[in-house]
Amino acid sequence: MEKENDSSTKTNAIDDSAYSMETHLIYGKNQSTKWDYAHHVVAPLTSSVIFRLDSVERGAEGFSEFAHSDFLKENSRPIYIYDRLGEPNKDLLEENLAYIEKGEMALTFSTGMGAISGILGILTKTGDEIISHRTMYGCTFSLLNNWYPRYQIKNNQVDLTEAENIYKVLSDKTRVVYFESPANPNLDIIDIGAIRKILDEVNAKRGETEKVYIVVDNTFATPYCQRPIELGADFTIHSLTKGIGGFGTDMGGVVIGRKSFYDALVLYRKDFGAVLNTKAAWTVLTYGLPTLPLRISKQIENAQRIAEFLSSHPKIELVNYPGLPSFRFYELAKKQMKDFKGNFAPGSLLFFALKGNSNEEMRELGRKFMNYAAKNAYTMTLAVSLGHTRTLIEHPASMTHSAVPADKLVESGIHPGGIRLACGLENVNDIIKDLERCLSVI
Repeated sequence: MEKENDSSTKTNAIDDSAYSMETHLIYGKNQSTKWDYAHHVVAPLTSSVIFRLDSVERGAEGFSEFAHSDFLKENSRPIYIYDRLGEPNKDLLEENLAYIEKGEMALTFSTGMGAISGILGILTKTGDEIISHRTMYGCTFSLLNNWYPRYQIKNNQVDLTEAENIYKVLSDKTRVVYFESPANPNLDIIDIGAIRKILDEVNAKRGETEKVYIVVDNTFATPYCQRPIELGADFTIHSLTKGIGGFGTDMGGVVIGRKSFYDALVLYRKDFGAVLNTKAAWTVLTYGLPTLPLRISKQIENAQRIAEFLSSHPKIELVNYPGLPSFRFYELAKKQMKDFKGNFAPGSLLFFALKGNSNEEMRELGRKFMNYAAKNAYTMTLAVSLGHTRTLIEHPASMTHSAVPADKLVESGIHPGGIRLACGLENVNDIIKDLERCLSVI
C-alpha cells in the first residue's frame, strides 16, 4: 500500500497569508522552523530549562549564533541551549505577535514593565533624554522619574495630545518619544501619524546614532483595536498580562518592531534576566491569541453601552470613552482605532468621575462608590489590571498611579476622583444594573 504523504509536505502547500487575522490567530503559522509540531493540534508545552547538545561543536555553534541573527539563514533551525536564551514556546508566540502587529520581529519579556525596560534600555544611554506624554501608567512614571535619573537619563513630560509640544523639550540628546495611546487611565489619544511626521523631519538632519524613535504602549487597545507600527511607530509594547493574555492567569510583556534591533534586545533580555516563563508563553499562545477577537469585540460592545449609560446619568461629571461622540479625541480615535476588518474599535476601557463641588469631594465620592461596589456588586470587581473576563474597577489616584504625587495628578491629566472601568464579558445589562445600584447610594 502506498505510504501517505508526510503531513509537513501538505502543510507547506498552504498559503496562510490568504486567510483572515481571526483564523490566523487560531492556527498560527502553519509551519515553523522553531519547532516541528506538525502532528500536534495544539503546540506542546515545553518543560525543560536546558536542552541536550549532540556535541561540543553544536554547543559552540549555538552560542555563536545567539544575538547574531546575521549568521542565520532564513528559516534556519535554532539551536536551543538554555531557556533564558530562547526556547520553542516563546519563539512560536513571538512569531505570531510580530505577525499580528505587522512588525519585523517580536521579543517577549516576563512582564510589561520588563518589555518597557528592555526597549528603553537599548535605545538610551547615560546623557540621553526621553520625551514622554504627561499621562502614563504609574510604574512607567516611576521608572522614568525615579530610576532613570540615577543613570543620568532625563525624562521630559509634555502633553503629546498636541504633537507640536515636542519642540518645547526636543534637544540633540533626545532619543525616544514614548507614550501610551489610549493613555492610562484617562484615555488620552495621541496622533501617531503627527508624531511620525515631526520626527521624520528631525531625523532627516541627524546621523544614524542620533535618531529619535517612537515607542508606543498599545496595551489598552490591543492589536485587535490598533496597530501603532502601521500608523508610524517604530516599536509597540504590550503587557501580555492584560488583553492579549485575557484571563489574568499569567504575566508577560512583548516588544514588537524593527528586526535590526533584535540582537541588542535579546542580549539585553538575557543579561538582565526578564525572560517570559515558558508556561505563560504557552498559555498566551494557546488561549489568549486564539480568543482575542471574540473577547475584545464583546468587551467593546459592553463598553459602548456602559459609556452611553454613564454619560446620561445625572450623578456623573465626565465619561472618557473613545466611542462617544462627546469624547475630545473621538475623531482621532475613529482614524486610528480600527479592528482587523477596518471597523471602528474604540476599546474596552473607560474613565469616569462623579459630580462634586471640588476635586476632594469627587475623590471621596469615587472612594465611596468603589467601596460599595466591592462589597455589593456581583459584576464589578475592585482590582487592578484590565482585559480580563471580569469587569474590573479601580481608583487610579490611589492605586495604579499612586507613584504620581497627589499635587501632580491634575498636571498629569488624571482626575483625582476618576474611576477606571475595564469591561469584561458579562451580560452588559447585569453590569448596568450594578452600576445603577451603586450610584443610587452615593
